[in-house]
Amino acid sequence: MALINSVLGPLDTADLGYTLSHEHVLVASAGIQHTYPEFIDRQGSIEKAVEQLGQARAEGVRTIVDVSTLDLGRDIRLLEEVSRRSGVHIIPATGIWRDIPRVFWGATPDMIAPLFIREIREGIEGTGIKAGIIKVANDQGGVTAEGEIILRAAARAQKATGTPISTHTWAPERVGEQQVRIFEDEGVDLDRVYIGHSNDTTDTGYLLGLLRRGVWLGLDRYPGGRMPGTPNWEQRTETAMRLIEAGFGHRIMLSHDWSVSLLITNREQQAQRAQYNPDGYLFITRRVVPRLRQLGAKDQDIENIFVNNPRRFLEGAT
Repeated sequence: MALINSVLGPLDTADLGYTLSHEHVLVASAGIQHTYPEFIDRQGSIEKAVEQLGQARAEGVRTIVDVSTLDLGRDIRLLEEVSRRSGVHIIPATGIWRDIPRVFWGATPDMIAPLFIREIREGIEGTGIKAGIIKVANDQGGVTAEGEIILRAAARAQKATGTPISTHTWAPERVGEQQVRIFEDEGVDLDRVYIGHSNDTTDTGYLLGLLRRGVWLGLDRYPGGRMPGTPNWEQRTETAMRLIEAGFGHRIMLSHDWSVSLLITNREQQAQRAQYNPDGYLFITRRVVPRLRQLGAKDQDIENIFVNNPRRFLEGAT
């Protein structure tokens, strides 16, 4: 097997086990914890995360990929403590989400790529904790000019390090296709690319088209159904089963996009979110996997989605 970067150091991919491919622990904004620490209940978030991930581990989850970046308030020491205390491996991210810092808008990809490379090879914010994945994001309206700069920077960092790319997309507008075109233009091996949030649509033509181009698909918004026009969890699961039946069970991964503390929403929205998904990181384990089996998924399909596929995707990182 290969070694990849986790918050507790190099991790053999043989030890990944049951993996959730797109999650968060704490979501905030860049610099808040350092500049206005009183605004965030950081210790409370740690305790909740240890409890929730500890429960997830007790029910079989072994690893999460935390795709929180600088602009999502990435707190690398928080992730380190949560992983150590909960027993769940956490793979941290470099890259940039949707809140692209204005200083990057006028930069070139070659100015930004070395920043991502440093976080992969040397460590994040002087901690020595190295990123194991590169996160990028494009949403409604598609790839903006500044978003393209980040995509190209990520592509160049990927080629330099072998570290895979995980994307945030808006599937109803087929944004993944725009991302793939840019990655192809940059010469990225699409086997190192994961197109996320792809289960915000039931358009299997779009999804199969992406898979046939050689990427991995993240069906990673469960339970889903809260954004207007997007599928509920049963529809998402039926879509996953259609992809399995089409012969692509070896190229998809399922996850939640869950976070213990989602501070970019107001308190009422946070409470509604918790009420909507009281199972947190275990919704898929408790509800989706049994439904997949009812729809005809075999043991090997489940093993691929949660163990073999994440391992194969991640172990290309250096």
